[in-house]
Amino acid sequence: MTVYDDCHIGHARTFLSFDMIVRYLRSKNIEVNYIRNITDVDDKILMRAEETKQDPSVLTNRYVERMTSDFNALGMISPDKEPRATENIQIILELINKLIEGGYAYHEGKDVYFSVESFPNYGKLSNQKMDEILSGARIEIDKEKKNPADFVLWKRSDEGLAWDSPWGKGRPGWHIECSAMSMDALGESFDIHAGGSDLKFPHHENEIAQSESATGNKFVKYWMHTGPLRIDKKKMSKSLDNFLTIRDALKNYPYEVIRY
Repeated sequence: MTVYDDCHIGHARTFLSFDMIVRYLRSKNIEVNYIRNITDVDDKILMRAEETKQDPSVLTNRYVERMTSDFNALGMISPDKEPRATENIQIILELINKLIEGGYAYHEGKDVYFSVESFPNYGKLSNQKMDEILSGARIEIDKEKKNPADFVLWKRSDEGLAWDSPWGKGRPGWHIECSAMSMDALGESFDIHAGGSDLKFPHHENEIAQSESATGNKFVKYWMHTGPLRIDKKKMSKSLDNFLTIRDALKNYPYEVIRY
């Protein structure tokens, strides 16, 4: 979860789906180690902090607390661990360095990128070939990339949240944060990775590429994705400003109604 605003009922739908899966597995006496990653360093967070003239850490702490309160109000099970990106910079740096040493990543100009050409199975989760990815994907154009589909692992920056690294002061990319925190909590290979369907590509695809390149092991056995909640045939999202927050929904409906 990227914490820069209140959670809406689209988020609730996703997390309630996996809350029920955890409950079901535990009801069958299956041991579940439930991890929920927190992205608390991100361009969106820095933009919101600048807009509201807040320290980014103050902003993210506030929304983590509000997220926890909202999820508790919906009767969700608390995760066994909830790692934050800012508290795991060292393991992120170690993972990036391992990818560079293995020839899967490169330092070009200011930033460090993962080379998708170094991972032959890139696109296997989303069932896409490279030419399809290049023609229609959500790809950030950057002249420093060797391939347009390459993605950033470390972004050089002296502004906002920034840490020292072998490649200059900066902050981690979103994808590498999640791989590092997931593998630190669950090991190099684990059973279930879940999220919204909008994360399948490029986020989860990139997680697979960088994780399996670093370890040589299958990253995840089973991927689970929820579809988006729609309003007037459009996906509920903050970017479209068509969302209803969990807090506002709870003012009008009991939590049982929202859950089920």
